[in-house]
Amino acid sequence: MPQKPEITRSGYPHLATLPTRWMDNDVYGHINNALYYAFFDTAINQYLIAAGGHDIRTGEVMAFAVESQCQYLKPLAFPEVLEVGLRVGKLGNSSVRYELAIFSQGETAAAAAGYFVHVFVDRVTQRPVAIPERIRAALARLGEGGMGKGEWVKGNG
Repeated sequence: MPQKPEITRSGYPHLATLPTRWMDNDVYGHINNALYYAFFDTAINQYLIAAGGHDIRTGEVMAFAVESQCQYLKPLAFPEVLEVGLRVGKLGNSSVRYELAIFSQGETAAAAAGYFVHVFVDRVTQRPVAIPERIRAALARLGEGGMGKGEWVKGNG
């Protein structure tokens, strides 16, 4: 079995704090794996709204999730508070690849890491459009040039 990589918070320019809930635990006593994607989605959208002014309800542009991936490095459980690290790995014309890591609050090493891809589309036509300038500027602050597709964690594969 390959060695699990150590991913640290120092590589993520933005951290979103999210509390866990009692219902997040599964029968094994840890947070169910499917919820990690919800943590990714929540951290991304909080950032897009707060830093990029994204109007999720009535804006002309919507962000569709088109791809995501997560590697689980160690279990988490309620009542932990999580910190989700966020950076931009690739910023295109209509799409962005976010790289994320989930940490127990105050911990240096990640409990999970992955990526999430959004394509920005026109709300009416649902066809890809250029990322709006205010959102693009917010995304640019998260850097570009993380690890390439398929190489997002050292030791992956």
